Amino acid sequence: MANKSRLHIPRPTARPGDEPDFSYLDLSPAGAVDKPSVAARVRDIEYLSSGLVRVLDEDHTAKGPWNPDLDPEKLQIALRWMLLNRVFDKRMWQIQRQGRISFYMEALGEEAISIAQGMALRHGDMCFPSYRNQGLFMYRGMKLVDMMCQCLSNTRDMCKGRQLPIMYHSKSGNVFSISGNLATQYPHAVGWAMASAIKGEDNIAASWVGDGSTAEADFHHALTFAAIYQAPVILNVVNNQWAISSFQGTAGGDRRAFAARGLGLGIPGIRVDGNDLLAVYSVTVWAADRARRGGGPTLIEHVTYRGGAHSTSDDPSKYRPKDEWEHFPLGDPIERLKQHLINEGHWSDAKHDALVDELTDEVLAAWKEAQKYGTMNEGPFLNPETMFDDVYADPPRRLESQRRRMLEIEQNGGEQ
Repeated sequence: MANKSRLHIPRPTARPGDEPDFSYLDLSPAGAVDKPSVAARVRDIEYLSSGLVRVLDEDHTAKGPWNPDLDPEKLQIALRWMLLNRVFDKRMWQIQRQGRISFYMEALGEEAISIAQGMALRHGDMCFPSYRNQGLFMYRGMKLVDMMCQCLSNTRDMCKGRQLPIMYHSKSGNVFSISGNLATQYPHAVGWAMASAIKGEDNIAASWVGDGSTAEADFHHALTFAAIYQAPVILNVVNNQWAISSFQGTAGGDRRAFAARGLGLGIPGIRVDGNDLLAVYSVTVWAADRARRGGGPTLIEHVTYRGGAHSTSDDPSKYRPKDEWEHFPLGDPIERLKQHLINEGHWSDAKHDALVDELTDEVLAAWKEAQKYGTMNEGPFLNPETMFDDVYADPPRRLESQRRRMLEIEQNGGEQ
């Protein structure tokens, strides 16, 4: 009798109450993956999509061909930005739990990606982020006060109260608006990169999505256009193992690495240790150099772990072991960089603790200032009339009629 076909249902290796199990992860030793020329043919570098580029080993020593040999001072600066990201996140999470903002998402465990790539890109490069790239906004010059005001939807909110908290944007920093619709930023990034190439510029675009978003149509549309037109763009997949409550295997991660998604289109893919700032920086510089030289797009998969909940609306203890983050084999990106600097004689526990205290004071000071522009419960409040602004260049009659009606109601004390 012939065997019957069976439907494959991807399942995580551990659920609540189980021992954490990361045996499904394919890990390469630090320094084991070769670094090819940026001019290498895609067919010759397919190994980059299955191996794992790592620089820091288990003893926090940098090794191998991908070691960028960054100056210790630059690494200290990187550590500061990563810590600021984490301290900021912790404070904003507490503020949401106090009912002072409505929603928040933290980047616990993923800080190295935003900071390393921010360091590797040029200011003229355009970034199309996801909702866990707050470190990128900080690195590119956005003030903490402005980020807090956006979350508060107050009178200094860059989005004028029209967006969900954390949906920042920065024109001066060349960081595009965050969208709550998953993966829409990917085609935007490819289109911007195509325009840059048409204009003969050497600026590139970069975008980020999570592992779950690779199942969205926009992800595949973007890859197709990027491949056909050889757009100078870096497309990042942040594989943090969980898309809200869905394990990364649900998006196909248990079949083949996400970095391999572009191979059939001729796009090189690289798997990198997303918790190793040195490795992420080096891989990003490689991909950016390739794009600027006309080599087209690169798909980078950052193997990392979402240390906290998906958002303040999520309870991860319902779908994964409570201590899974502590057992993730690639560790904590901040602790790894800290220990590397200590081993090299450029840092200490005392300096680290002092920096945490300094950054905590900086975040608290920013929060005190942000509250002056209004909160959810205390004024000053946004003028409701602004809801009619920025909709049409020439407002239609019906909109002007609605504005007048609203003003009449306000003048009558709210009575219609």
